Formats: sequence, C-alpha cells, structure tokens
Amino acid sequence: MAISRKRAKPHNPQCQKALLNPRLGLGFSLISILFLAASLVMLWFVILSGLTQKTPLSETYFLRANTSNITGARPITQWTYFFICALDNNDCGHATPALPIGYAWNGEPENAPAELVGGFGGDTTSFMYWYLWRFGSVFYLIALFFMVAAFFSSFLACCGRLGSALTGLIAAVALLFNTVAVCLMTATFVKMRNAFQADGRSASLGAYAFGFAWGSWATLLISTILFCLGRRGNKNDTSTGRSWGRRRKSTHNRSSYDGRRVKEEYP
Repeated sequence: MAISRKRAKPHNPQCQKALLNPRLGLGFSLISILFLAASLVMLWFVILSGLTQKTPLSETYFLRANTSNITGARPITQWTYFFICALDNNDCGHATPALPIGYAWNGEPENAPAELVGGFGGDTTSFMYWYLWRFGSVFYLIALFFMVAAFFSSFLACCGRLGSALTGLIAAVALLFNTVAVCLMTATFVKMRNAFQADGRSASLGAYAFGFAWGSWATLLISTILFCLGRRGNKNDTSTGRSWGRRRKSTHNRSSYDGRRVKEEYP
C-alpha cells in the first residue's frame, strides 16, 4: 500500500540567521583593524610633526603665535610634539621629549605673556603649563604603546572570541590614555592661544595637528567598540552553530522513528 507523505520543511530562525551572517564576528574584527590602523597613522603624524619638510608633517603644529620682541624668540613660533620651530616648521630646535613650552624664548624673558612664564624649564615656563604638556606628551607615548600592542594582537581577533576580548581590552586601555592625552593637549594650547591673544599677539591653533589628534581618538573609539561587538558576534555564531547541530540531530532521529513506525503498521 503506497503512502504519500509530504516532507515538512525545517524552519529554524537561528539556522537562517547563521546562514545569513556566517562570519559576523570576523567582519567586525577586520573593520576594527582598519580603524585601529587609521588611528595609529594619524597619531604618528602628530608625534612626528616638524621632523621633515614634507606634507603633512610640515603643516602639522599645535600652535602658531607671534613671538616677535620676546627675548630669544623667533618672530613666528610654532610648537610641535618634539620641536619648537619657525614659520612652516623651518629652523626647528633640538628634539626634546616632554618639551617645555617656554623653550621658545630665553629664561626670564621680556615681553612674553606673563601667564606663560615661570620658574620651570630654566625660568621659561610657568607651573601650570610645565605640567599640563609634560603629562600630555607622556600620556601620548603610553597610548601609542598600547595602540601598537592592540594592532599586533588584533589579528587574533579573527580567530575567535578570546582574541577579540583580548584586543578589545588592550584597545580600551589605549583609548583611556589617548583620551587623557588629547584633552591635556587641547587644554594646553587653547589656553596658550588665549594668553597670546590677551597680550595683543596673533595666535592660532594648528588645524592638522588637532584634526589628526582628535581623528585618532575617534577612530580608536570606533575600533574598540567594534572589537567588543566582534566578541559578541563570535559568541552568537558559536551558539547558533551548536543549536543548528542539535536541531539536525533531533530531526534525523524523528525521521528514523517515523520510518520504523510505518513499517510496523504496514508490513
């Protein structure tokens, strides 16, 4: 006796989601690496500003101010990460880590804004500006270290949840130090600009340096978020795959049972 049976189509939303997004965590990880690389490049532009006369480094400086008639200063001074330079980053001085902003002039200078001058850095820099930029420059280097570490560990994020979690943690630490650094940098040179302008001197912030600095911070923030989402995506893919395996096994067992029952009822 022939029996016609209509085969039921398996319906499992989790299976369909797994088929539509088989590599969700991997996709998040790859995009995160691109954002992290962009953040690193922009931070290097900030740190290496004034090193060469090639664009964009020649156009990258934190502050440009009229320092004419200040004892020992250039007519126009530009402050970069390691150097104090003349106009267009020419005639730069020696590279100095945690550069005191008062190295643009001599100790106990005449005609300099009083707010900027004090007993630090050989009587060139006030207490506030000495520590503001000193800590800011150090936090940039710490952030750079963790960003490089996150970049090399980011390739582990393509291998699974553990790699994404580790890279996300390192990137979060880098983001913390980068946030402090960019805030201190902004406070230092915005206040310096205001001090020069209050003294009747022209002064302007460097668009390239501030753009690179805040752009680096923003892309690092996006990268950190995506690494965390990549960890979540890997988790979902793994759990969905396991449930799909259980579903296939249970469907196979039910089909075997139905077949045996038909044989017993209709020999």
